[in-house]
This record gives sequence, structure tokens and C-alpha cells, in this order.
Amino acid sequence: MNLLSKSPGSQDLRDFIALLESRNQLKRITQPVNPDLELAAISNRVIGMGGPGLIFENVIGSSIPVAINLLGTIERVAWSMGFESQEQLEGLGKKLSLLQQPKPPKNLKQTLQFGGLLWDLLRAKPDHDLTPPCHQETLKGDQINLDALPLIRPWPGDSGKIITLGLVITKDPETKTPNIGVYRLQKQSRTSMTVHWLSVRGGARHLRKAAAMGEKLEVAIAIGVHPLILMAAATPIPLELSEWLFAGLYAGEGVRLTKCKTLDLEIPSQSEIVLEGTITPGETKPDGPFGDHMGFYGGVEDSPLINFHCITKRKNPIYLTTFSGRPPKEEAILAIALNRIYTPILRRQVDEIVDFFLPMEALSYKLAIISIDKAYPGQARKAALAFWSALPQFTYTKFIIVVDKTINVRDPRQVVWAISSLVDPQRDLLTIDNSPFDTLDFASKYIGLGGRLAIDATTKIGPEKNHDWGESLDYPEELLMRIDSRWKEFGLEEINNPDPRPELFGYVIEALIKQKEVTKS
Repeated sequence: MNLLSKSPGSQDLRDFIALLESRNQLKRITQPVNPDLELAAISNRVIGMGGPGLIFENVIGSSIPVAINLLGTIERVAWSMGFESQEQLEGLGKKLSLLQQPKPPKNLKQTLQFGGLLWDLLRAKPDHDLTPPCHQETLKGDQINLDALPLIRPWPGDSGKIITLGLVITKDPETKTPNIGVYRLQKQSRTSMTVHWLSVRGGARHLRKAAAMGEKLEVAIAIGVHPLILMAAATPIPLELSEWLFAGLYAGEGVRLTKCKTLDLEIPSQSEIVLEGTITPGETKPDGPFGDHMGFYGGVEDSPLINFHCITKRKNPIYLTTFSGRPPKEEAILAIALNRIYTPILRRQVDEIVDFFLPMEALSYKLAIISIDKAYPGQARKAALAFWSALPQFTYTKFIIVVDKTINVRDPRQVVWAISSLVDPQRDLLTIDNSPFDTLDFASKYIGLGGRLAIDATTKIGPEKNHDWGESLDYPEELLMRIDSRWKEFGLEEINNPDPRPELFGYVIEALIKQKEVTKS
């Protein structure tokens, strides 16, 4: 597919649900299910089996159905972006990389690409909806009751009910530039929730500015938006650009927005549910503990309190949710898909990188495997240091393994071979002590302060080695091609791939699904 001519995609969650249903990737559960632990436990088992998206139509305590695990496979994430395969995600990343670090075009082909990108940017500008579906019903005053929403509690040690896939929308009090993020919110009362965001996030910056100006910060929570808008909110973009613009690039047309009923904020007009409220600077409540992506319960932190004074929603809304935990989880699948999109962006930031991979089993960001086209001594260390600073998402990457471009970074057998055969721990380990770190990483000696390790698993050249290495074992290409052509003659046609290189890291679920499809056929 030529991404510069990508046709517009739907921005309505209901259309994506209908797509999954038409492709037998959705299961509706009509039996009563408790949102306290039971719903998440069922979903956890289904996603671990590579199963379909789920809609719980009979959630105890609420009349609103719950959708979960819609993005439980990379294939479904690609569908949500309007693509048929995950490989096309990297093509989207090439387009976005032009925005990250633009360079003047050098030839006609690059000129056409830039021209196409400019046209895409014009098409991606947000549009406005005068009759938004999200305003079909409005609740104010005593009608505000968060208990009417099917908020889930995923893990036994969790301190309360949460919202996990709501777009948290704020605006810079000075520049009026919006910020859209996805943060966990904990219910504190019928009309209030705490928001858990890191101090470096856009919403936290906006709150600090509001406090300095002596103002309340307006906050809107949009629940049940199309996945492509969630993906845009999770994509690393320059601060001066809007997530709405990126969502428009994802969709192939501008995101349809509308003004909140009571706030000077814009929201996706096809949101299922919208909560409108304000944060008074300095007003906090304890938030947590909750099960997190590390596979442990986090701590308790005083977090900003949002007081809601208006709820708008569609008729018969659908509540979209997910939950964190040790992979596989939806957030890990999303991270793998974003990995595909990040790759061209990262190459533009660190031009020596050929490919990189963030294994899902390593929590999708704790360990990175990068391959480089090695040309000089010390290049692996240079690439590792550049990776740590290339994008905000890689600030908390704890381990980096650097391999040669001939190594498939998605094949654990090749990566383990490179470490085992090309690394001397006395020479090839780079450690950085006491660097700012993820506060959820309990393996660190100090909370918020930890070490990093880079492993140079590349072939050593020049002064990196002081003795000769033997030649690597390999067959002539002509011989391999001749064997390929005679494979059926040997009676081995059932062995389809004589040199399999399964992408095991993070792709186990995809492999299981394909295996099931082959078995059925």
C-alpha cells in the first residue's frame, strides 16, 4: 500500500467492533460477569491464548456493556489503523519520521514524498462536528455518579476501581496547546477520581503552569474512542505538534472534534462517554496500589484529584477498558505495534541503526535489541548511548543488546548466539550507574534511580580485538539456492522453511493464531 494515498479510515469505535465481528475476532458474553476481578481474570486467560476481543453485555451493577481485548493481537492493531498486515505499520513510521527530523529532499522521489506528506498534513487537520454523537445525553449536578459506569478492579490487591483507556485531555494555560495522554484514573467518590501521571507528562506540565497562574486545570476524559486515536496518543511526537494531527495522519483524514459542554477543551465527537471536570492545584488524594506492567503491585502516591461536574455520552454507550500486568496484555501488544512505527523514526535519529526490537516478554521497553551496520571500533557503544536518548520512550530501557546487521533481532536463537560467541564480559559491557529511572522498577537499588547495561554483541574489529578470530561457518549462496530448488525432489516439501527464523520474542500469540487457522483449514 502506498501510504501517501491511504484511504480514510473510520474513527468510530463501533465500526471497529463491527469489523472484528465480521472477521470472527469478537466474542459477546451474555452471562452475568462481575467487574470486580472476574471480568479481568476472564480477559487475562483469553489474551494469553491469543483469543478474540470480548464484549461483556451483562456486567453486574451497570447497564453499560464492556469491551476489552479488542487490541489483543498485532493483527487487530494493524486493522485498527486501516492496514491488513503489521508490516505496513513500518511504512507509516517512515512517513512520521519525516515530521520528526525533516531534511531537504535530494531527488525527485523524495520531493514527491514530501509533497505527498504536505497533502496528508492538510487532510489530517482536525474537523469539527456540530451534532456530535457524544452529546446525545448529558448528566449534571446530582446526576453525576461514577458508580453507574462499569469500572473494573483487575487484581485482588488493587485499592479501587479504575479507568485505563480514557483519553486524558488538557490544555497548556499559556499557549493553549492541547495534550492528549492515556493515564490510569482511580475512583475516589461518586464524582471524583485521581489521575496517575508522571511529572514529565504533558498533563503534569499543564497542572504546574495552572498552579503558577493561580488557576484550576480543566480536564476531559474521553472513553470509548477508536483505537487509532489511542495509538496517536501513545506515539512519541515533538512537543509542538498535536496528537490530533497525528491521529488524522493515522486515520487518513482529520479527527472529528467537538467542544465540551462545560470546558474550553475539544474531544473526539464519536467518543462513547466523556467526563468533564477540573483539578484544583494542590488538591490530592492517595492513589494505589495497583497491579502494573512490571508484574507487581505499585506503591501509593498522592495524585491530583479531578472533580467532575458533567458527563456526556452516546445513547447506549460502550465502555472500553483494559488492564496492566505481566505480558501478554493489550498494552504489550500495542507496544509491539508501536515498535514497528518507531523503527523508521529511530533510524532517522540514529542513522547507524538498521533494525531494533523491544521484546514483549521484557515488558516491551525494558530490553532493546538493536542491529547496526558496523563500520568502526566503538560504534556499538555509540549506538547504545544514542538509543537511550533518541526518544522519551527509551529513557527507561534498562538493557540494550547491540548486534550486527546480519542478526535477525526478532530471532532469540540468533541473538543468544551473538551474545554467547561474540561477547567478552571483561570488554563488551557498558554500565551506567545511578541514572534517573522508572519508579515502578523495584529491581533498582533505589526507587527512581537505577543502572543501565549495554552489551556489545557485534563482531569485533580493529583495536577491539588483539588476536585473530576464525572464519565464520557458512555455505555458498549458490549451493543453498540449488538445495532450495530441489527441496520438493528430496521429499521434504512438508518442511516449508528449511531455515526457520521464527520471531518468537513477542510474536508467540500471532504464531498460535496462525497455527489454529492452518489446523481449521
